[in-house]
Amino acid sequence: MFELIQVADNSYYIQSPAKIGLVKLNDADVCLIDAGNDKDAGRKVRQILDTKGWHLKAIYNTHSNADHIGGNQYLQRQTGCKIYAPGIDCDFTRHPILETSFLYGGYPPKDLRHKFLMAKESDAEYLTDEVLPEGFQSIPLPGHFFDMVGFRDGDDVVYLADCLSSRETLEKYQIGFIYDVAAYLETLEMVKTLEARLFVPAHAEATENIAPLAQFNIDKVNEIASKIVEFCRAPICFEQILQKVFNEYGLVMDFEQYVLVGSTVRSYLSWLKDTGSLDVEFADGMLLWRAV
Repeated sequence: MFELIQVADNSYYIQSPAKIGLVKLNDADVCLIDAGNDKDAGRKVRQILDTKGWHLKAIYNTHSNADHIGGNQYLQRQTGCKIYAPGIDCDFTRHPILETSFLYGGYPPKDLRHKFLMAKESDAEYLTDEVLPEGFQSIPLPGHFFDMVGFRDGDDVVYLADCLSSRETLEKYQIGFIYDVAAYLETLEMVKTLEARLFVPAHAEATENIAPLAQFNIDKVNEIASKIVEFCRAPICFEQILQKVFNEYGLVMDFEQYVLVGSTVRSYLSWLKDTGSLDVEFADGMLLWRAV
């Protein structure tokens, strides 16, 4: 873990729970794509930089989930590097309590205010084309999170953030976190058409051909959507739908999984209602979902 792997002349990634991209800007300076999940991850990244004699110039965050920005604060304080994040995710990076509050739907209890869901604050600036290194291109990848992006570097290596999961992860956990299902599917359809020297997803193996994995993720979304519609053949409340999802896929409920899977199921419900597969009714002081 935290092994530096070179994939092109100036392109690397650091093998970690969420892969960290590293690109050489010149003989002395490098930038990172994401920063790992916490201070310890940042420290391990710093050790790699020191061993190589590289200076960290900037961190380009793909989105604001804690496992991608958790190392920001440590690395920024140690190196003085700039941090850039896209759109709404920049605000979440500056104020990580927003992410935990968004997931819970209110002020989160301390059970949820931990490093796996709430990173340390970092002094991030908005990502624009003007702050990208020469030869870099940002690629909008909405769906998993608000304004998530990926990056294509000067070696034609594409870093794909969390826009898809590995087959192994989906087969084990079945349901990955999604904020906007419609945007997620559109992103995956776009990703299927991309060509690059190499693709580096954060949570799957690097590959020269990303299309089959993108399609596998699309198929899993459609499978889950079909099951949710089936659960709603008779009017049913959200908590019962969530229970059925957990039971169907053999998931273990705890506070963290309640908010992560629960938020995702709510996103499915919104998408299915917007597309006409579900509707709602109100009875006995409850909102009930039903198939159309």
